[in-house]
Amino acid sequence: MSSFSLCLRRTLLRQFSSTPLRAQVPWFIEEPEQIFSTPAPLQRLNRARPIPEDAPIVLRDLHSQLLQSPHLEPSELLITRAADIRPPLGAALPLRRPQGRRKRGGTDAGESMYDIPGSLWNWMVFAQVKEGTESKGAIESVVRVVRRTLLQVHPPLPLPPNSKRRMQNGWAMIDGGDFAVHVISKVAREKYFTKGLLE
Repeated sequence: MSSFSLCLRRTLLRQFSSTPLRAQVPWFIEEPEQIFSTPAPLQRLNRARPIPEDAPIVLRDLHSQLLQSPHLEPSELLITRAADIRPPLGAALPLRRPQGRRKRGGTDAGESMYDIPGSLWNWMVFAQVKEGTESKGAIESVVRVVRRTLLQVHPPLPLPPNSKRRMQNGWAMIDGGDFAVHVISKVAREKYFTKGLLE
């Protein structure tokens, strides 16, 4: 018996043998595929970084709200204490005396912000949107979630007015008084933030 006739016989047997369920469904309708997976919120919680134990309740609530956002990368959601980070000092400016009648052109280094110890905020929140969604309104959507969550806190936090412009540089920041929330894209994260700060 040839392989062609065996193949033909198997095909005909498959067509004529049917279960009662299969007999009720026409031949041109495909069976739905069953997909077994855990629900999305559980997957997101498993991949999220842990929150520090001494984090304020406001940040814990914000963390739980941000984990539900479909625009964020859960593994890149970070709540950390603000570190005292000083950039490496560069070469000093060459001293130059002011020139002319109006005394212009002189170099005066002035006072540095880094002369003051500490940071402006005690806590920092970094939320990175999924790659490719930053130009499609993902940053603005996450900013709305953050503002809505922070406005529901009692006592209310003094938030600055909401900017109606789109974020063109891939980075938005919300000042919460004692903490700052940075909503960033992957490109902005690699460009503006050092590795040691976000680990």
